[in-house]
Amino acid sequence: MFRLDSFPWATWQSVALLVLRVVVGIAFILHGLPKIKNPMHWMGGKVSPVLQLGSALAEFGGGIALILGFLTPIAAAALAINMAFALLLVHFPQHQPFVGGGPGGSFELPLVYLAIMIALLGTGPGAYSVDALVFGRSPVAMESRAAVR
Repeated sequence: MFRLDSFPWATWQSVALLVLRVVVGIAFILHGLPKIKNPMHWMGGKVSPVLQLGSALAEFGGGIALILGFLTPIAAAALAINMAFALLLVHFPQHQPFVGGGPGGSFELPLVYLAIMIALLGTGPGAYSVDALVFGRSPVAMESRAAVR
């Protein structure tokens, strides 16, 4: 039976996932930084402070987790939920276009982030991650297991 967590990652696939995680993680940290500085009031009184806090933590903490590849499924799920809510509560009600050509924004970026999080949920973080090291999927962990045999 095929198990996703037993997929043998080639080096180039893991490097590609590492690059994707680092770039997207940095973007989420930068998006979350102003929110984490005022975590319960960055949207004013329009949205519950608890939801604002959850969004700030998801973006800032999730970005750090993505870079490290630490608890990647949890971070990707939190960020996917965050992007889904951004689309449903902000971008779609404002009738923003997919790609904006002027003021008013677009829903392109949150949709791309949502797609990336879904992809990371499906693939996992790759071999170059804390998750792979802890759960035995990194090249270092695999080499030490092979040496024991």
